[in-house]
Amino acid sequence: MLHSRANDPISEDPLNSAPFGYSPESLQREALYAELNNAGVELGTYDRLIVDWIARWDYPTVATIASLIRRTAHTPK
Repeated sequence: MLHSRANDPISEDPLNSAPFGYSPESLQREALYAELNNAGVELGTYDRLIVDWIARWDYPTVATIASLIRRTAHTPK
């Protein structure tokens, strides 16, 4: 998962199938924290433990969770 929007694999649109690809755990963790930060989510110690755990999951699952966070953060209130 990259931070450059041009190469950004995190979908801003609803997903109709599993994202395809691979990303190492370190980049998945980085992407999750970036999306949570961009969404303005304040994290506690246990929150960080769970994010670190989720970052070890398979790429399609992590990319979907990151996409959900991104889309939620951009949803008008």
